[in-house]
Order: sequence, then structure tokens, then C-alpha cells
Amino acid sequence: MGVEQIRRGDLLSLENRTTHGRKQSALAHPCAGRGMVEPPGATGPTGDWEKLYATSDVATLPWYNPDLDPDIERALKAHRLRGGHLLDLGTGPATQAMSLAKRGFDVVATDISGSAIKKAKAAAKEAGLSITFHVDNVLKSRLAPNLVFHVMPKDKRPVYVRTVHRVLRPNGWLFLKCFSNKEPGTWGPHRIAEPELLGYFRESFEIRSVVETVFHGNVKPPPKALFATFRRRA
Repeated sequence: MGVEQIRRGDLLSLENRTTHGRKQSALAHPCAGRGMVEPPGATGPTGDWEKLYATSDVATLPWYNPDLDPDIERALKAHRLRGGHLLDLGTGPATQAMSLAKRGFDVVATDISGSAIKKAKAAAKEAGLSITFHVDNVLKSRLAPNLVFHVMPKDKRPVYVRTVHRVLRPNGWLFLKCFSNKEPGTWGPHRIAEPELLGYFRESFEIRSVVETVFHGNVKPPPKALFATFRRRA
């Protein structure tokens, strides 16, 4: 699928991976995940993500949520978004992609891990859903970055924003969820403060809202997060 086919997208949903693991045992017990520090190769090798998805039951992953993220659901209702073309970046277990497909969206879902995509395809097929899946790497991509914003180092975030801007059509919507700087500790991905987040997107996107929220998944208590709704400037 080429850039022009993706460009028609009305909405981008950035999947809410919350952490990573080098050992499956840590992932099987979400509280143990609090000991995790570095995100895997966010902008380069697929290694850690691929190993993770190849060896894990996706339902045990810290970010696994079988239901549509409540923040996405509220944003869809608030802006009366029903159907249209949607690109789910960093789809992981693809639970969000499948939930959105059930709501009538035409979904394209990408992930850096081939194993994640293989399992996602099987889950979508079992659910009787038609979703287009792609394995995609942010640095080599002609489609879109496929890793969540908060696992990227600061120097790569402007590239991420430019690529998202490129694949989203004018006036298209962007939903982004990231770790908040109010989440204590150092485990998991990078913490991002609201002013910093808005600074990356302000030039190319209209800022519709930023709310304080949490990540819904297997980690308890749920990590503090920011959920931003942006709209691409024409």
C-alpha cells in the first residue's frame, strides 16, 4: 500500500503501549513490570518488540485492553466521528483496531513486530473482521511511524510528527496517548509534560484538547497519562 492510499485517512489512533519487557516473566505479572526501565528499540531494530510478541500471550502484556480505550470512545462521541478511514499505529494486540472496525471504521493497522501482526491477523479473522495489517518500521517507512510517541527519544519526535502530518489528510483527526510526567518512577516509556507535548504538534496541528487520564491495561494501579486530540491543519 502506497502513501497516496494511506493519505485518505480521516483519523489516526496511536496505540497505548505502556512499557516493555526483556523477560516474559515480568510481563506475566504486571506489577513486576514496574521494574522495567528502557523501552525497546523504538526507532531502530525490531529485536525486543519482535521477541516480546513471539514469546508472549498478548493478553498478559501490560498494555493489553480487550475493550476500546475509554478516551478514544469519548473523543469519537465528542466529535461525532462515525466510520471513515483509520490508521492504527503500533497496533500490538490489535484490540483497538478490532474495536474500531466493529464500529464501522475502515482500519489499517501497523506494527514493527511481524509476530504481533501475525497474531493480530489471526484474532481479526477469528472475529470476522476485515482489517488491513502491515509490518512497518518508522525509520524506513513510507507509510507512517508505527511506534507510540512516548517510546521515542526526543530527537526523533519531530520526525514522527512530520510523518504523521504527511499521512493524515487535511482536517483529519489524531488521537495520541502518552505517559504523563505525573507518573512516578522511571519504569516504562518516557514521561512527557503537557507543554512539551503541545510544543511538538502546535505548528502542524490544531490542538482540540488534552486531558489527564490513565492507561487501561494489566498494570495496577493504572499509569498516569495524557490523551490529546489534534486536528491536522489544512
